[in-house]
Parts: sequence; structure tokens; C-alpha cells
Amino acid sequence: MTTNPATSADENLQQRLQQASALANNLLNEIKRVLIGQDAIIEQVLIALIARGHVLIEGVPGLGKTLLVRSLAKCFGGQFSRVQFTPDLMPSDVTGHAMFNMAKQEFEIRKGPAFTNLLLADEINRAPAKTQAALLEVMQEGQITIEGQSFKTGEPFMVLATQNPVEQEGTYPLPEAELDRFMLKVIIDYPSENDEQLMLRQVSSQAQGGFGLEHIRTLLKPAHVLNLQKIAEQITVDEQILQYVVKLVRATRSWSGIARGAGPRACIALLAAARAYALISNNTFVTPDDVKKMFIPALRHRILLSPELAIEGIAAERILHNILLQVDAPRD
Repeated sequence: MTTNPATSADENLQQRLQQASALANNLLNEIKRVLIGQDAIIEQVLIALIARGHVLIEGVPGLGKTLLVRSLAKCFGGQFSRVQFTPDLMPSDVTGHAMFNMAKQEFEIRKGPAFTNLLLADEINRAPAKTQAALLEVMQEGQITIEGQSFKTGEPFMVLATQNPVEQEGTYPLPEAELDRFMLKVIIDYPSENDEQLMLRQVSSQAQGGFGLEHIRTLLKPAHVLNLQKIAEQITVDEQILQYVVKLVRATRSWSGIARGAGPRACIALLAAARAYALISNNTFVTPDDVKKMFIPALRHRILLSPELAIEGIAAERILHNILLQVDAPRD
């Protein structure tokens, strides 16, 4: 009796998908032990990591953004760097610079904090455009050029940038080119009353009021994260799903109330995020629901509302939700 090679390959891929899904969910549950009440945020950050994307996190201070990144880095044994963006921060403070060594009489490269696996760019909109632009190359190419030499960052590599929606004084708006390079924009909000009580109980029981980060287990290595990324890219995407993604993104360009719609990079980001979400959900193919789930996080920062809607205080999420309702999803 002969085995069909195609069937054997499909079964092998399905088995790998199940293992990858179990691994991703173990990561989720491990971080949830420390960061309480932010389950949706943890899931979206993990989706971006699996989809080789970057995340822009918006929320008031003190909601656990740094804790989330440190927990994620510890879970896969990765390196973590944090840069506090300020008006006087220089590009070389992020990427690194060449320095003359007097003893050796030669220039040597001093690598900056961007040479890591997870880079937390805290309050990114407090730095001037020149410093913000220093992240463009590293986000797109995964490399940094110093004095004409290109250096690879760590692998996997992800930028998690935070911005404060409240204190707009002394901030610089992010350039459109940089906004477009963030796969997802995540809004982090206050936890519920029960979650806040649980968090306070947990923190007060720790020595010196810590968050229990030392209890997080290292579940996998950076190489395993790269495997997760490769498996997610193999998840089946039907032609109808491709067309649905394009229709949704193109709808933003002609929709009433949107002054500037999303570009082609939005299609790529949305599909990659939907694939990663399918992997976490243990699906071997992308469904319309996977696309719908990731549509608002992947598009909310890529559209510009008309002045009339902005004055009325209408959020981009409301418009995007209307698009989801109006654009027909594949039914088969």
C-alpha cells in the first residue's frame, strides 16, 4: 500500500500547526499570569510577533506596557531593551554610533539598544522627527546602518512603541511613513474592577511589591519563535479571503468621512495578522472571522478622518466597524 505524498505532507503540516498553536497559547497563558486584565492586548502583541510585525500601543501610563514586553521577552529567552524617547534624544542614542578608540587608534562601532529582540520605544511621540525616522530602517529591514556599514538586529525582532493620548503638549506627531510600518495599533485601557483587585492582591503578596516577573517560565527559545513565524506563513489562504482583504482595504479609500485611506501595506499587514490569529485559534486556514478580528487593529492608524468627523469626535474605530458591516464577507 502506497502513501500519497501530498496527503502525508498535509498531515505533517497539520500536526506542526497544532503544536505551534499549543505553544502560542502556552505563551499567552504564561504572560496572563503576570499581566492581569489585559488579555486582548497580550493576544494582539503575540499575533504581531508571530506575523513579523511591530506594534504601536496607545494608553495612559501605568497600565503594564513595560511589564508586557519584559514578560514576553522572558517567555522566549529573548533580549529586551527600553528607550525613553525625549525631545533631546538623538538617532545615535537608539541605533548606536562609531567611536574613536585612542588606544587602538581606530574607530569602533558601539551598538545601541536597538540591537535586541524586543525594543520598547516608550513615548515615541516625544522625540523629534529625526530620531523617530531612525527607526524606519530597523523596522522595515531588520538592520541598522552605522558609518556606511549594515548590521543585523536580533532575530526575531519587534518594536513596541508607546504613545500617550492624554498629554499632547510637547509631542511630535508620528510621520505617516512610520505609522504605516506598525502592523497593529493596540489601545490599552484600564482593567476591570475585579481584575484591578486581583492585581493589587497579587502585587501586595509579592516581596517588595513586585509583579512576580521572576515566576515567568522560559517556555521556548528565539529559534522556536522563528519557527512559529514560518508555520504561520504556511497557513492556507483561499482566493476569496484574498479578495475580501483587498475589498476591505480599498473601501477605506472611497468611504465617506475618510480623507485618506489605507495603502497597499495595509493589505499585507491585515493578511499576515489574520494568519497569525488563525494559528493561535488552531485553524489550518484563514477564515473571514480571522480577518474581521484583525481589521480594526491593523487599520485604525492608517486612515485619516475628514475634519468634519474629527471635530465631532467620531473615532476611526466606528468608521472601520461600519465598513466591516457593509463589505460582504465570503460565505463558503
